[in-house]
Amino acid sequence: MYMKIHRYAGVGQIVAVCDTELLNTTLTDGNLTIHITEGFYGNTPCTPEEVKTAIQHASNCNLLGEKAVQAAIECGILKENGYMRIGTVPHAQIYRT
Repeated sequence: MYMKIHRYAGVGQIVAVCDTELLNTTLTDGNLTIHITEGFYGNTPCTPEEVKTAIQHASNCNLLGEKAVQAAIECGILKENGYMRIGTVPHAQIYRT
């Protein structure tokens, strides 16, 4: 997986994670198109443990891919059915207040 942590004053951390094979691709489902770029998701390879630690401390998360979404489910932040699919790719956004 690739991960990038965005830090914003007053908002906290936004953790963006995508499965390795998705970086620099485009997903389309009907009228929805998502460009999976290094600018947002980064290009730093991370282990599932590193991803779990980061998303447990994040204010918000943006997760794309089977492995990224599974990491959130495994650490109890996301329910088994708490995500959508863009085409066949799992996608979750998690917001904490």
